[in-house]
Amino acid sequence: MNTTLSRRTTVTALATALLAGAAAPAMATSTGPDRPELRKAMNAFVAAGFTGIQLRVRDQQGDWTGSAGARELGSAAKPPSNGSFWTGSIIKTFTATMVLQLVAEGRSELDRPAAAYLPGYGLDERITVRMLLHHTSGLFNYTGEYNPDGTMGEPGIPANGDGWAPNRFKSYKPEELVRLALSKKPRFEPGTQWSYSNTNYTVTLLMIEKITGHSYATELKRRITGPLGLRSTLAAGNRTTALPGPHAHGYYQYQDQVIDLSRQNLSLLTGAGDLISTTQDLTTFFSALNGGKLLPAPLLTEMRTAIPTSIPKQDYGLGIWAQDLGPGCGTVYQHNGSPPHGYGALMYSSPDGSKTLTASVTWLDSATRGPAKDFLTLVDALVKQEFCDPPTDSSDQREPAGQSQPRSPGSAS
Repeated sequence: MNTTLSRRTTVTALATALLAGAAAPAMATSTGPDRPELRKAMNAFVAAGFTGIQLRVRDQQGDWTGSAGARELGSAAKPPSNGSFWTGSIIKTFTATMVLQLVAEGRSELDRPAAAYLPGYGLDERITVRMLLHHTSGLFNYTGEYNPDGTMGEPGIPANGDGWAPNRFKSYKPEELVRLALSKKPRFEPGTQWSYSNTNYTVTLLMIEKITGHSYATELKRRITGPLGLRSTLAAGNRTTALPGPHAHGYYQYQDQVIDLSRQNLSLLTGAGDLISTTQDLTTFFSALNGGKLLPAPLLTEMRTAIPTSIPKQDYGLGIWAQDLGPGCGTVYQHNGSPPHGYGALMYSSPDGSKTLTASVTWLDSATRGPAKDFLTLVDALVKQEFCDPPTDSSDQREPAGQSQPRSPGSAS
């Protein structure tokens, strides 16, 4: 399939025709013990209009993988069950883990000013490393600040929509992103409130590089992907990158084109949303992290000591969400994410790391959101299917479990 499809027909007509060509492979396929409830949950995504989904679950029943929908528009091939994808903000958990490893080595301190490790930027001396990881620094989000109702408040660099699409191959350096953020008025005084900001984790990336004297990519490989054998996980960094190996395609409708987003430049989200991975690698990573294999016990406790956020029943630790799924479910740790458009990624774990759920969802996105409006509801059903006890009656009502980010997929977080 060409990277960009252009037709004289309207975008709506084109998308409808392409989706019709991909309708045949909607039913899910899987490996491992039969899990009809998981196949049903995957099929619900496709029925709602998502192009495809790949899912991996590890629990007391063993390892289970499955996929549903289409690998790309107009194709009968299903998504690969372990294909590569853009993970978006899931990289924040990797970034925070590396910082905590530096703390374990005595090379950083959580409650020391970040400016001590990153001089020359004019960081407020009151902003600590912990505040960066907690999203309590008050630093302006360089991709823009949103109002509580989801509308744009103070704009930054366009990170989604038609303002982003023509610039999706533009290259950014982390230093310029941070300097842009610091040129803006802080959202609040350091440590006084919580607000999700990509700036925090790009600052953290620069801090990691300053302390170690190595690139973020080098430290990621040395500290996490190498020791765990994560051969399909890498930070895209400051370059245009095509997803490697087998992968599903996400799309964005832009003017009279349907843009294939399997190739883009995510340097706009350096350290905050530019990771490539697979469900298998994310499962290995998150199971190891929660199982205590990457951090000493006291620092894993620090990481999972979460503070209240603007999202009900979801508190934020150091690069990780602690989410209360409600009665019969308990707490899970997670970090989901999405790059600007067309891809969504899920990463959930029980507290001991013995039960995990990882997934990637693809769709044809647009300025009108397309099927993404149903994303949180579908994630809620999928996650509760795995982590909750079966409801005892039809009156069981639980709050959505999928709101892992302040906004829905396509918000570049």
